[in-house]
Amino acid sequence: MLAPLALAVPRVGSHDGYTRLVFNLPKVATSTVKVSGQSVTVRLNVTLPAEQGALNAAGVTAYAVAGGTVTVTLAKGHASAKASVLPAASGQPARLVIDVPTSAAAARVPATPQARATPAPARTPTPTAVTRPAGSGTSIRPRVVLDAGHGGYDPGMVSRWVTEKEVTLAIAMRVRAELIKHGIDVVMVRETDRHLSSDKRTDLDMRSRLATTGTVSAFVSIHVNAAASSAQGIETFYFGQPLAGSDRSQAVRENGGGSVGQELTRQAANSAQSMLGDILAQAKVAFSRQLAQRVQTNLIAATGAVNRGVRTDTFYVIRNPTTPAILTEIGFGSSPVEGPRLANPAYRDRIAQAIARAILDFLNTK
Repeated sequence: MLAPLALAVPRVGSHDGYTRLVFNLPKVATSTVKVSGQSVTVRLNVTLPAEQGALNAAGVTAYAVAGGTVTVTLAKGHASAKASVLPAASGQPARLVIDVPTSAAAARVPATPQARATPAPARTPTPTAVTRPAGSGTSIRPRVVLDAGHGGYDPGMVSRWVTEKEVTLAIAMRVRAELIKHGIDVVMVRETDRHLSSDKRTDLDMRSRLATTGTVSAFVSIHVNAAASSAQGIETFYFGQPLAGSDRSQAVRENGGGSVGQELTRQAANSAQSMLGDILAQAKVAFSRQLAQRVQTNLIAATGAVNRGVRTDTFYVIRNPTTPAILTEIGFGSSPVEGPRLANPAYRDRIAQAIARAILDFLNTK
């Protein structure tokens, strides 16, 4: 996804033989590159906001941005890098691209990355490693972020049978319990009936930014659908433009409803259009599609619900994560058939088990 221009946080992609860091720039710039010891320093003739942070990808351990200087700390055993500045093109801003070789195959990395490229066929991702605190019992575990939709002041869908924020939390907590049994590190967006911010845009941003490249293997947002009483079924989304003829009201509703939902949906649609020429974003989309397909297949098999399929749409909460991210609508709380089912603890267990198993399969975890 495109990072906001106000941020100097890199997008990180792991490729065959090299790790790529992409920093958005306010305009095209000139650059000088210096590799010394375990660091790469790029000096630009533009000013960026001050940012710094850890990186957990092959060949790199940290980055720091100060004014016009970008510094990347290399992992032990790595002492080379290539840097290029790409001009704005295809709806993307100007970008600084730093490639750090991670194996002999790195010789295939082009000195100047192409502005547009066709993404390689999607492969099942290897779970991202997460360093655990001393004494935790294990040193490396994959991490998953679970987002129980809505919460606090925002109840989401409300019917005579269920309230969305209560159902999503109950199921997310069940998914967490199952993932933990299999050694997965789980981050909960919320564990109680609360919101992250009273401002909907900020709330959704805070949720989505819990997913960070290099530390998170998957981001799953759980929701309950609403429509006319005859509507039934389960559907799972990954981020992208709505399918031709799709009803935009669903994304607007999940993005906050009313004028706020309309504005956030418009912004998300612009992001979806902009990412079409971004190879890193397209790689994320490919993995998100794989995760969505596994979740959808498992949910239908476990519940026997109407299969509404895997689709793309402009949900704001999954527009920012640079890791595989999906949003699943686990049924229609407005339905006289599915509403009572969603209120049933045993049915919630089946849904949670199906989601957890799909995540474990996606992460190649038994």
